[in-house]
Amino acid sequence: MDRCLAFATILLAGVSAGGFAAVSEAAASDWPQFRGPGGLGVSDAKGLPVTWSADKNVLWKVELPGAGASSPIVGGDRIFVTCYSGYGVPGEPPGDMGQLKRHLVCLNLASGKIVWDRVVPAKQREERYEQHMTQHGYASSTPAADGERVYAFFGKSGVFAFGHDGKQLWEADVGAGTSQWCGSSLVLHKGLVIANAGVESGSLVALDRRTGREVWRAGGIRYSYNTPILVALPAGKTELVVQVGGGGEPGRGKLLGFDPDKGDLLWNCAGDDGYICPSAVAHDGVVYAVPRQTVMAVRAGGRGDVTDSHRLWTGRKGTNVPSPVVHDGHLYWAQESAGVAYCAEAKTGRMVYEQRLSAAGEIYASPLLADGKLYYLTRKGRTFVLAAKPAFEQLAVNELDDGSTFNASPAVAGGRLLLRSNRFIYCIGQRGEGALRR
Repeated sequence: MDRCLAFATILLAGVSAGGFAAVSEAAASDWPQFRGPGGLGVSDAKGLPVTWSADKNVLWKVELPGAGASSPIVGGDRIFVTCYSGYGVPGEPPGDMGQLKRHLVCLNLASGKIVWDRVVPAKQREERYEQHMTQHGYASSTPAADGERVYAFFGKSGVFAFGHDGKQLWEADVGAGTSQWCGSSLVLHKGLVIANAGVESGSLVALDRRTGREVWRAGGIRYSYNTPILVALPAGKTELVVQVGGGGEPGRGKLLGFDPDKGDLLWNCAGDDGYICPSAVAHDGVVYAVPRQTVMAVRAGGRGDVTDSHRLWTGRKGTNVPSPVVHDGHLYWAQESAGVAYCAEAKTGRMVYEQRLSAAGEIYASPLLADGKLYYLTRKGRTFVLAAKPAFEQLAVNELDDGSTFNASPAVAGGRLLLRSNRFIYCIGQRGEGALRR
């Protein structure tokens, strides 16, 4: 059996209520999607490193076969990450758009060695490499994995499924209505892989994990670059929540709750009227969203317009890119351009602290919470480690200044951190776990 399959817990429970055969799921110790289990940016790992530098606690560093802003994911002894090549690579002439290719790359967790690299030519025309495209490039969507397959979202080029051996199993078209940047990541639910295809078709699209067949499609998704989240409710119910923007038109921005099995819209709540990049998080049935103009908490489970009945509080100290984390009754997030760290009471929205991180620069990565610590990674490779408590305490500042750009959010693999830039992946661990390999 492939060693990568050793991480799976095989579910042989027959057919789920949604009509799909049960599939293999990642073990609790894995990091199977954007921001890890549940998309919450929270790890139960202990002993993660607090301090590191280019020559301290770096177990290995590997150059990727292309650029990108997507985050790495982990399943067993494998890392999966996407990147792109052929056009618009930072530090190189833009080149010919017709040569643009996307990659799904599999690396060995222990050594960083590339196990396989699958290349997918990009459908044309893509947006030109200029203005905002130079900030992130053409591989921003984080893949997702279960015990049988790895799923990659390449925008208008489609959603692709690969076996853990790198064999392509299927591809699915989710729309090609625009050539804009695709920034949302995939979500797995029962037998479905769900894509926020707001840029491609103005829709959420759910595909059968085994075949790529479209199961449902829900429209009305606009100005939406965030990754949906699954929210657990009492009695075993689950809702799929995503944010849509208003494009600057007052009153059009919403937080939306869907039935993830059928795609039916269940409820909506007035939200931010800009475009929405930060993903929401949820705890005990409450959804927390921190877009730039309207930070808010909304209790899930309502029906229809729940703005007056289920919106618990709102605030104005939002952010444009990073997503938040929630921990012990408090919400933590960062403002992307000024490098300001925020902490608020989750119950009331009352601001507990608002602290500028010294010389932070821009922050595009979402924070990681692990072992009582918050990790904020800047675009320059500087990581601020804070105590995860309602009082600002900086524990360390770590530098990986290699000239590349760190847009991806950290991933966790056991007691190690994976930090990805637009050129490299670093594996960070406590000294004694391994030697630096380049």
